[in-house]
Amino acid sequence: MKIGFIGTGNMGGAILKSYARVAEEQGNEALAFNRTKAKAEALLEDVKKDSGKSFEIKDSLAELVKDSDIVFMCVEPQNFDDVMPGVAEAFGEAGEKILVSIAAGITIDYLEGKLGKDAKIVRTMPNTPIMHGLGATAMVRNANISDEDMEAVKAVFEAGGITGEVTEDLIGAVIGVSGSSPAYTYMYIDALIKVGTDNGLDPELAKRFAAQAVMGAGKMVLTADESPAQLCDNVCSPGGTTIEAVKKLREENFEEITVRGAQASVDRAEEMSK
Repeated sequence: MKIGFIGTGNMGGAILKSYARVAEEQGNEALAFNRTKAKAEALLEDVKKDSGKSFEIKDSLAELVKDSDIVFMCVEPQNFDDVMPGVAEAFGEAGEKILVSIAAGITIDYLEGKLGKDAKIVRTMPNTPIMHGLGATAMVRNANISDEDMEAVKAVFEAGGITGEVTEDLIGAVIGVSGSSPAYTYMYIDALIKVGTDNGLDPELAKRFAAQAVMGAGKMVLTADESPAQLCDNVCSPGGTTIEAVKKLREENFEEITVRGAQASVDRAEEMSK
């Protein structure tokens, strides 16, 4: 099976980079097209350096679509109207290929309108940590996608993390919780680094300690029986250091601010889908 990627920017490049490591083991081949060929070539060199693996760069959009069994649309939402006519023209007979979109705001109805009601379509919402095997991807199938089709698409995303199937009306919630949240997490880590450096830590050491603490906390949430709230209480010894930080954050409405920020992402995602 040939897996093609249209676009090799931040998100498309992250997915392709993670998948290129395992494509050959799955008996598949990864292909890519970028209108700026130099960007695809730079990603190819990065993949070779990182894993010793490779992928094939196609010279045209039509060639990429025609040669692929599954086509990943990894372009910005605002560029879909320009790109989709070329994709539709090359898509061939309905049902022969699967189209996968990773774009916020691009609905299944929109894609069916471009490719036809018989087209096989999967709408997804991944996040950039997929390039390091720590991604999270929500997936929505249209009525033409079989379980076998879905497993083939899942295999691409699971090369770089976890997946979960949802209904399309929940994509906005996924964007707020995981699609956009790496950005808020980077802000949190950056604030911790500042505290470390302001108090004398070497910046590189402060970065490593802050990032590792976030990774470790996430792992504990995924593996512990307790809720995140209980895990928080577990490390807050009376009169200790952690409880002082937690008290201050609660006084400053840290949790409420986080909810409002994530909800703004959800609201924008839903606006884009209308």
